[in-house]
Amino acid sequence: MLHLSLRQWEVFCAIARSGSTVAAAQAVGLSQSAVSAALHQLEAGLGAQLFARSGKRLVLNDLGRSLWPEAQALLEQAWRLEQATQHTEPSAPVVLRLAASTTIANHVLPAILADFMQRYAQVRFEVVIGNTREVAQAVGEASVDLGFIEGVSHWPALEAQPWREDELVLIAAPSHALVVLAGLSPVTPQHLAACRWLLREEGSGTREAVEFTVLSQLQAWPVAAVLGSSEAICTAVARGAGISCLSRVIAKPWIERGELAVLHSLLPPMRRQFSLLQRQGKQRSPLLQALVQACEDAA
Repeated sequence: MLHLSLRQWEVFCAIARSGSTVAAAQAVGLSQSAVSAALHQLEAGLGAQLFARSGKRLVLNDLGRSLWPEAQALLEQAWRLEQATQHTEPSAPVVLRLAASTTIANHVLPAILADFMQRYAQVRFEVVIGNTREVAQAVGEASVDLGFIEGVSHWPALEAQPWREDELVLIAAPSHALVVLAGLSPVTPQHLAACRWLLREEGSGTREAVEFTVLSQLQAWPVAAVLGSSEAICTAVARGAGISCLSRVIAKPWIERGELAVLHSLLPPMRRQFSLLQRQGKQRSPLLQALVQACEDAA
């Protein structure tokens, strides 16, 4: 006989995501006292605590972190079983939790989600934005259902599905000396190595791609600044702070306004792969699979 209920595991996952019994109660439609009681019953049934208190927040301990992915998978399976007995789409809102690296989140994903919500009115999205490393961490911890990353995956416990290609371009202010030079002949790696560079932070998919495709061709490169936002890099480059290499989808509006110029160089074409990321062996719900299909169609 089972001593633990799906409702208790649902409460556990809600607290793990939100960090409080108050927010979890709102998420699962129970009172705070009922949520606290369900957590107490779950921990009593397991004979161990699952959270540590940090100020006013409840934070997963080692055991809680190890159980969270399995609890998520259990709830997803229960949801699929419930939907298999219904012939209509659920009327209650269904939340799909996503994590996306900044380029995808700001410039690619919004249009896809907007179209998807037109087709599936019952869907609500919660999107976490971070660099590629942070997205992989969120997927691995089961705090999101699906991740969107730039470049390759370095996490063997996660499945990466190639999605679409992205072009990287070298950018500079229109008044930069290399822009004038590039109008006469493509700039060389030696020219690029002599410039001040503005780069994204470590852990960024853009940073990794630039290091692999561009900086690996140079002997050295002076780094003028490391910025956590590609838009901030565009602003700084446009004001003459140095040069950079970013996704064309990010630089395009700046180029069209004449605030940035593309540097044509002797380097080979620079492309990288966008990928969808999920936990190994995760079975997608029908709505999540429909979202993946919408992403593939948009590509």
